[in-house]
Amino acid sequence: MKQGKKATTLICTLLAALWVTVGMMSCARMGQPDGGWYDEVPPRVVGAAPAERSTKVRQQRIEIRFSEFIKLENATENVIFCPPQLEQPDIKTMGKAIRIDLKDSLKANTTYTIDFSDAIVDNNEGNPMGNYTYVFSTGEVIDTLEVSGYVLDAQNLEPVKGCLVGLYDNLEDSAFTTTPMLRAGRTDAAGHFVIKGVAPGRYRVYALADSDTDFKLSQRGEQLAFTSDIIVPTSKPDTRQDTTWVDSLHIAGIRRVPYTHFLPDDICLRAFTQKQTERYLLKTERAVPEKFTVYFSTPADTLPNIRAINFNDSNAFVTEATAGKDTITYWLRDTALVNQDTLRLEMDYYMTDTLGNMTLQTDTLEMLAKVPYEKRMKQKAEELEKWEKKAEKAKKKGKEPEPRPDLPLLKPKITIPQKMSPDKNITLEFDTPLLKLDTAAIHLYSKIDTLWYNSPLQVETDTVRRRRYIIKGEWRPDMEYSLEIDSAAFRDIYGNVSDKYKGGIKVAGNDTFASLFVNIHGVENDTAQVIVYMMDKSETVKATAVAREGTAEFYYIEPGEYYLKALVDENRNGQWDTGDYSEGRQPEKVFYKPEAVECKAKWDLTTEFDFRKQPLFMQKPREMVKQKAEKKKTVKNLNAKRAEEMNIKYDKEKVDSRF
Repeated sequence: MKQGKKATTLICTLLAALWVTVGMMSCARMGQPDGGWYDEVPPRVVGAAPAERSTKVRQQRIEIRFSEFIKLENATENVIFCPPQLEQPDIKTMGKAIRIDLKDSLKANTTYTIDFSDAIVDNNEGNPMGNYTYVFSTGEVIDTLEVSGYVLDAQNLEPVKGCLVGLYDNLEDSAFTTTPMLRAGRTDAAGHFVIKGVAPGRYRVYALADSDTDFKLSQRGEQLAFTSDIIVPTSKPDTRQDTTWVDSLHIAGIRRVPYTHFLPDDICLRAFTQKQTERYLLKTERAVPEKFTVYFSTPADTLPNIRAINFNDSNAFVTEATAGKDTITYWLRDTALVNQDTLRLEMDYYMTDTLGNMTLQTDTLEMLAKVPYEKRMKQKAEELEKWEKKAEKAKKKGKEPEPRPDLPLLKPKITIPQKMSPDKNITLEFDTPLLKLDTAAIHLYSKIDTLWYNSPLQVETDTVRRRRYIIKGEWRPDMEYSLEIDSAAFRDIYGNVSDKYKGGIKVAGNDTFASLFVNIHGVENDTAQVIVYMMDKSETVKATAVAREGTAEFYYIEPGEYYLKALVDENRNGQWDTGDYSEGRQPEKVFYKPEAVECKAKWDLTTEFDFRKQPLFMQKPREMVKQKAEKKKTVKNLNAKRAEEMNIKYDKEKVDSRF
């Protein structure tokens, strides 16, 4: 009996001990997970030579020491030297240090800044140090002012990444083209820039996509931005809210933190590329034997003069040119010329000489067919042989064979809008120029009740694309039409004729569309016209309207979500025009309505579009911005996730103290 009690007591004691052990293990506690904790402590500076914020510095080698081994990510893009260095500094990481050798001579009485942004991370876990700027001065004082803002593409308000933004204390216009920037910063993916180490004074600010790294505008093809405003940097004491986090999900608290607020911080520069003014021949090509094309760098008032050398050029060409006459295509009328592998000719045209004047230039050109005549004939023979075999099989099956490949039918591309509305039209486009277009062979019928009646139509040539034709009709809502084209209605310059065509058209009813009226506010130039574009979030234009008396009207809009963009068309030419620095001309202004507009069927919606409602850099809706802002680098919080998975308590301060 006593032995039984002892056994029972021993079992109870063991169970109790086990229970306590399990309880202790299950309680939330600070533990050591398998493999150890991750290092989440960012690097910190422990010393530098010269010391940070040193004055009267003469040495050109700088060494910055850190608390742990570090890496420097993408130094070329992320590290910014001010004043800008014409000869690229040599920057190296050496274990726990960064060594910088400046190649340019140091300027007297100048504050130097080396802005590392968030490029410095620890070697193990990649924890970022955060924005870090090393500062020293060759004079007796450190300049501490800053200016900041945004650079946007003037045509579409896209953020411009990697663009230099610089200050000049020389306020003359010529400074931007003759001397390097005094101080500079570089835009990030959001188009945002900060210029640090600025001395008190008056400045002008410029942006430049500096392709030749000379820190000034030296090439007409470089994207740039400028403003006539004078920048006066200042600062004031201010406070901001600072959120502290327990981990990636839980907020520890929000506190108000004092800081120095540098102004201006809302500079907005609209970047553009100036038009090419030097005219020269870019290239010539004969991609297909039926035509050849010449390309020029800029538009001209006249077409070049062509003289044939090894063929008769009398009535030899059908000429197609762009509006600016900078791309000209010559179609060969005669099939004998089409079959000729090499066409030699002389071309007179105007080009810009070394002094910038337009002079007459004569070039001898050889237009070589991409595929030689013999090879083309061989390919045609092979195609005809294949057709004959297929035609024989079709006849045996009682089917009509396909048209002979050597006698092709002229096949226009006929485009009928998927959802036809009364304000749209039908287009026909041809691969080759037409010799004949018989409008009497084109018929349009409308259906009333069960009967079909002739309906009026007009055929017009597109003023931009000469091989494109527009069929206009009196389109009525909720009505069916039939477009019928007789065979041989069209004949091209090579004698190919079209087949007959018949297609149905259904014009949608008014109750399937929406109407939108846009009231415009904030136009500064009374003589300019305002063009408003309705777009989807990919910036595909769905409809365009010119504002009349301050209102742009859109009818027959398909239901959906749209975005609005406005162009202030200063010269009223119907298109956006770039700027010119030498003339002091800014690019034409573009604005976006920050919010989307929802159009519903059978609704007439009125919306306000105020150009002044938001600063320019905040106008373009986030969904439309293609240049997305980069995510800010943060400590990874791997330990919190590991502790959560192991169901143990995570104390960040205790873990961090181990590193």
